[in-house]
Amino acid sequence: MQKRVIIIDDERLARKELKKLLEDFPELEVVDEAANVEEGISKIELHNPDLIFLDIQMPGKTGFDLLRELNRTPEVIFTTAYDEYALKAFEVNALDYLLKPIEPKRLADALQKLDEENEDVSVSNVSSTPGRFTLNENDQVFVKDGERCWFVKLAEIRMFESVGNYARVYFGVNKPLILKSLNALEERLDQRVFFRANRKHIVNLRMIEKVEPYFNGGLLLEIQGGDKIDISRRQAVKFKEMMSL
Repeated sequence: MQKRVIIIDDERLARKELKKLLEDFPELEVVDEAANVEEGISKIELHNPDLIFLDIQMPGKTGFDLLRELNRTPEVIFTTAYDEYALKAFEVNALDYLLKPIEPKRLADALQKLDEENEDVSVSNVSSTPGRFTLNENDQVFVKDGERCWFVKLAEIRMFESVGNYARVYFGVNKPLILKSLNALEERLDQRVFFRANRKHIVNLRMIEKVEPYFNGGLLLEIQGGDKIDISRRQAVKFKEMMSL
């Protein structure tokens, strides 16, 4: 089955050259291209590609800005004139970084990584109402906090914590803040995996290590990493029903 590809680069010749190189990979179909972030987002929402080739430095908004605005991210290979060492400042789990001008051998190496990706990393079909579809645990999202960026698979996020109009995202040793309310996140997350424990926390049910009785009929959850989250009595009833306790 062919993988759908979109090329996003403000240089027309760069898009043309990359498209020509990709003709040697029949398993890939270039379904569209874009010259800026706004156009790129529109094309991604339209085609729901499996892979995007993304320039970083474009007029107006950068490639990182584009990733931050997506609801869910396809696989990404950066095509950039940036120095590799500068890119290391960005903790983004992209498939690869191709320095311009792109060498055919480097392109082949990058695409080999695409074949090696775990099959359970999926990019689900976009709903007919953009922005309202549910994210499942195998979807990967783009998180940006200041100058630091990450691609994160939702299954790796153990908890969301409300901090005013922001939410703190807990994964690995990282705890970045994103400009999203907990209520907005709750609407988008798969409730079979992410549970609204209380007013301030949404927890990943797969990350719970211990459950204990707590104050006034509630429960106390211990999450991987050592965090302890209390569940109110009302939510504890719902939690027990979900977990068949």
